[in-house]
Amino acid sequence: MKKEHNIFALAMIFCLAIAPVYGQYYSKTAMRATQRAENMTRLHFFLHDTVSGENPSAVVIARPNITQPSSLGFGTLFAINDPLTVGPAPTSTLIGNAQGLYVSSSRDPAVFTTVMYADFAFTSGRFNGSSFSLISRSSSSDAIRELAIVGGRGAFRMAQGFALTQINFANMTTGDVILEYNVTLYHY
Repeated sequence: MKKEHNIFALAMIFCLAIAPVYGQYYSKTAMRATQRAENMTRLHFFLHDTVSGENPSAVVIARPNITQPSSLGFGTLFAINDPLTVGPAPTSTLIGNAQGLYVSSSRDPAVFTTVMYADFAFTSGRFNGSSFSLISRSSSSDAIRELAIVGGRGAFRMAQGFALTQINFANMTTGDVILEYNVTLYHY
């Protein structure tokens, strides 16, 4: 019986040792005939995040099953479809919307921190039909927040960059907020 185990062990070692010799990894990297020029675009707009009223642009879609001092507490998940405008007034010219999710990620009730994923789509103007994607952490304790741009489509294909945001207006009773965005995109 012991001899059979030894033969089996030797056979396994042989199979494992020979696999790299006969196995292949295939990869092909295609070089571009021409290198495309990288573009830089700067955008300035306002995002209106409304959680109150009859027509909110951000709604709670999940809440943790724990007792918390705030309805916006740790683990609360929001779906958003926030309008993007040229100016801070809600009646300002609409240029697009931000659709996505954000989750409240701070256990400290005094600091509202979120991790946000959103696609910022433009529906008018020069960038109509184009969008960029943002995924980043944002803390209310920072006066100016820096958020990472991780992709895009249309005019912003393969975008990278950052967005600097700051609060333009906040209603602490309702939770409604208007954020000013200054975005720098690098794209092809």
